Amino acid sequence: MSLDLILRQAAIVGRAAPVDIGVRGGLIAEIAPRIDATAREVVVDGRLVTAGFVDTHVHLDKSCIAGRCNCQSGTLQEAIAAVAEAKRGFTEDDIYQRGQRTLEKAILQGTGRMRTHVEVDPRIGLKGFHAVRALKQAYRWAIDLQICVFPQEGLLNDPGAEALLIEACENGADLIGGCPYADSDPLGQIARIFDIATRFNLDIDFHLDFDLDPTWMHLDEVCRQTERHRRGGRVAAGHVTKLSAVSPEQLAAIATRLAGAGVALTTLPATDLFLMGAGSSHNVPRGVAPLHRLVGAGVTCSLATNNVLNPFTPFGDCSLIRMANLYANIAQIGTAAGLESCFEMITTQPARMMRLDDYGVAVGKPAHLVVLDARTPADAVAEIAPPLFGLRDGSMTFSRPAGELLRPAKLAAVRTV
Repeated sequence: MSLDLILRQAAIVGRAAPVDIGVRGGLIAEIAPRIDATAREVVVDGRLVTAGFVDTHVHLDKSCIAGRCNCQSGTLQEAIAAVAEAKRGFTEDDIYQRGQRTLEKAILQGTGRMRTHVEVDPRIGLKGFHAVRALKQAYRWAIDLQICVFPQEGLLNDPGAEALLIEACENGADLIGGCPYADSDPLGQIARIFDIATRFNLDIDFHLDFDLDPTWMHLDEVCRQTERHRRGGRVAAGHVTKLSAVSPEQLAAIATRLAGAGVALTTLPATDLFLMGAGSSHNVPRGVAPLHRLVGAGVTCSLATNNVLNPFTPFGDCSLIRMANLYANIAQIGTAAGLESCFEMITTQPARMMRLDDYGVAVGKPAHLVVLDARTPADAVAEIAPPLFGLRDGSMTFSRPAGELLRPAKLAAVRTV
């Protein structure tokens, strides 16, 4: 059997021993302990091969603007106001250039699928949508982008925002989002977002319950509307920091409700940790929803990047494996099973959230693969294992060679050159 590529001695989830992965025509054609065929070979020496990381919540349009904003308090309200002011000066080219910088970082960190949220409102118009749509086309050789348009500063209280959202939906937006906490009528916004999504047959991804007051939640209304519109499996909510402030009994009841309605959740460890503790002088809250406790109840959960180098998150290298490690630290997860669950929340769980039927390392799936410098998923999370190289349709998209120590004898030889 002819093949284009063979990855030799690859560790993959679900296999007790390393296997060979054969690629033909951009697809995984064979997985076996030993493949006898003539093809280009890469020996990965027992390292972990995954289908690539899946980032369900990124803001490409407002990344890399930390230097333009003079923020001092670090609060959510300050960040929203600072970005609202900054984006008045955005141009399509500016958004494209900054988004490109962030997108390339993500690709180099092993991300192969991404959902990026893009602001649409009368201040920015469709500039962000047009710029990110161009990025989606330009980088399809390395990454799949879903564009989620949403009104960051409100909908019903922002005349003109709805018309722009609808225009974006008419022109190729992949899904629609909402931000009820920024609206004068949060429940009205939720209902309207569901109406627009139903009209265009789009999935929904909300920014939701982004504070630490557990006495009320908009999550209840999202579940109700999901059931009313029969959109189970097609609705997600990000942040939900309120869930970090509820009792175990309340969390279990919420998990049952979410699983029954088919609503998925995403936590953004870096942003949530940074913003929710702002203003506290001591006993600072983490503010990160404990999603690992919901997975067992059947709730689809993901860990994601969110913002990079802006007032919401003034740091970030787009590494999802680093984000999984950060979450494990915050949630005090140290067992192998727990770390494997964190790995699933940047791979298989978000793939389910984004309804990626072609995701996985299996015969017949696209050869969208990433090789990590680790032997197991737990090791990868614990050690923040770097990706060594990535493939899309069997072709190399990036490489980051493993670090090499220059021991004394070799170092001496190098110095003589």
